[in-house]
Amino acid sequence: MKGKKDGNVSTVMHFLLMGFSNFSHIQGFLFGIFSMIYIIIIFGNSLIIMLTRLDPALQKPMYFFLANFSLLEMCYVSVTLPRMLVNLWTQNRSISLLACATQMCFFLILGTTECFLLAVMAYDRYVAICNPLHYPLVMNPKMCVQLAVGSWVIGSPVQIGLTAQIFSLHFCDSHQINHFFCDIPPIIKLACENTSRHEMFVFVVAMLFAAVPFMLILFSYSRIISTILKLPTASGRAKGFSTCSSHLIVVILFFVSATITYLRPKSSHSPGTDKLLSLFYTILTPMFNPMIYSLRNKDVIAALRKLLLKKV
Repeated sequence: MKGKKDGNVSTVMHFLLMGFSNFSHIQGFLFGIFSMIYIIIIFGNSLIIMLTRLDPALQKPMYFFLANFSLLEMCYVSVTLPRMLVNLWTQNRSISLLACATQMCFFLILGTTECFLLAVMAYDRYVAICNPLHYPLVMNPKMCVQLAVGSWVIGSPVQIGLTAQIFSLHFCDSHQINHFFCDIPPIIKLACENTSRHEMFVFVVAMLFAAVPFMLILFSYSRIISTILKLPTASGRAKGFSTCSSHLIVVILFFVSATITYLRPKSSHSPGTDKLLSLFYTILTPMFNPMIYSLRNKDVIAALRKLLLKKV
């Protein structure tokens, strides 16, 4: 598992993802549950992408971004969940240093993409509700593509650099990662050197790529809510809130759990809490998103109904 030793520092070549090893008596049950969740995530998000592509009523910027978001969720969950399923099935928890670094890098890049894509979706709703006359001009197809591409690529260079910095640390004899994937907090815990500089870098990156988009979302929704409350009719206000409620629920689910994980002090980290929070924003939120968007969106429900009637 380990390479050459230098004093009390060892060059770790492999890690062990401990995952849910403390629940050894229900490994098969957990494999079944997480397999079902993975199938639901892939099927639900694929269905949303298909609906937004096929139904003419969904050829709008809002649904273009929703299709991007669904694709992102499938990629995001595929970085962590298949590996966890393999570990549960085979009980072989070993992961190479390169595979661990690759998993972390893609996880961070896709997490950054989610933050910015949620901010872009909030901006889309802001323009639609606060400046409806300018909406077709502002959110033209070229602008939509630029915003989507920007969301996908903006965090890549910094997150690659952050991953390289984390894995430049010297790790002690312990190589057991008390987590179900290679995340920053449990990896840093294995280091046997001063990690304050690395933790500061993680904090700055989290503020830049999570807190800034979140502040933009809050600003957009403060303007949106202010505009909706000024509408003269109750039906108009209800329609305005229903248009934004799905996105707002997803924002709260994702940002609250992710922020608690990455921005709370190191001293308050515990493996159990970290795993629970990580399960929430890496697996449960991608599973709930298609349900939230489909059940709370009349256009999506109508498109799904038309598709089912065609099949029948």
